[in-house]
Amino acid sequence: MKSPSARSRSGGGFAVALVALSLALSACQGITPAGTAGAAANGAAANGAGQIAATATPTPTSTPAVLDVFPADLATDVAPNVPVTVKASTGVLGAVTLADATGQTVGGQTGPNGVWTSSDLLRPSTVYTLTMASSGPDGTATTTSSTFTTLTPKVTATYGLIPNGGVVGVGMPVIVQFDTGVITRAQRAEVEKRVKVTTVPVQQGAWGWLDNRQLMWRPKDYWFPGTKVTVSTPLHGLQTGADKWIAADDQTSFTVGSSMVSTVDVNAHTMIVRRDGVAIRTFKVSTGRPGPLTETRNGIKVIIERNKAITMDSATVGIPKGDPNYYKIDTKWNLRLTWTGEFIHSAPWSVNAQGTQNVSHGCTNMAPADAEWMFNNSKMGDIVKFTGSPRAFKPTEGIGVWVYDFVGWKAQSALA
Repeated sequence: MKSPSARSRSGGGFAVALVALSLALSACQGITPAGTAGAAANGAAANGAGQIAATATPTPTSTPAVLDVFPADLATDVAPNVPVTVKASTGVLGAVTLADATGQTVGGQTGPNGVWTSSDLLRPSTVYTLTMASSGPDGTATTTSSTFTTLTPKVTATYGLIPNGGVVGVGMPVIVQFDTGVITRAQRAEVEKRVKVTTVPVQQGAWGWLDNRQLMWRPKDYWFPGTKVTVSTPLHGLQTGADKWIAADDQTSFTVGSSMVSTVDVNAHTMIVRRDGVAIRTFKVSTGRPGPLTETRNGIKVIIERNKAITMDSATVGIPKGDPNYYKIDTKWNLRLTWTGEFIHSAPWSVNAQGTQNVSHGCTNMAPADAEWMFNNSKMGDIVKFTGSPRAFKPTEGIGVWVYDFVGWKAQSALA
């Protein structure tokens, strides 16, 4: 029941305040009016009920507890990351429950100072109810409630988890991909504190940011084949920018398949494919022709996605129609390696150059039958190393976690 009187104190820049709720006694507590207690007790004993009828009102001398509560009753626009607190100014605080309209509770505990404090973040745009038990200085027990509503963000921050199930290669990191930036380092640190990766068997690894949208966890070295990975992201209630808050949690799991690591030598025009460390195929290839905008990037890349057929349009990577280097062509058996347009794919038009010269716009060209084999035997997360090119692969151009050694990767953490 709501308190008939309140004490308040200002708080935190929000349109809410600490309020002392005077807890009125419920009529169902069976307190007998003065002068009637003996008769009522004798009557109960005579009837064998062992109870006093719960129809009386509190005596004028009863003293309920007084509680200080934050946020105030009926407060609105409460920030999801501000702790909820309850303290008994007089009397003793009992059990406290904080829950939303669906009954989902928010954790909390009473500390040595007698203040109950919530331990979990709140959800934006949500009505919460506090239910508080207490006893007054004279032992008068009662329960009261208070409600408040969290703010509605101007922008709800959303994100996805990659991979979302399935079997992946040994180079595939866990990716928490935000649709918009997590603006400050402190905000990125709060995200990083709450995300969790569990691996079976256990492997050493670390979180790092490629930029303010891409948080990734990679093992120290490539995954052990057969590893089971579980990811949880309890991120609701975190702020990621001005008037921008996360509203949802997520989770995913995936399995690491066999080790497939391919090495492309851009000078020798070959690709050697190794499965579980054993060379199983060698292919003739043609990579990007000489030039700062066409040479294939050097470094360790990860297969991002597989597409049987794509129409490649150079306008999507900054070479518009009308430019001498413009192209638009249909390709098959495509394995994407970068967001900037590098693929391994079938290229029947360059078969004569494969194994002898580099003639592409940056992709790794293969004969049709070779490209089909490579496509059918590859999976997202497989490693493809490129050597011999003067053009460096930048981490944000693809899944760039392996550009760093492990010490360098750990330095990408917002907690470092």
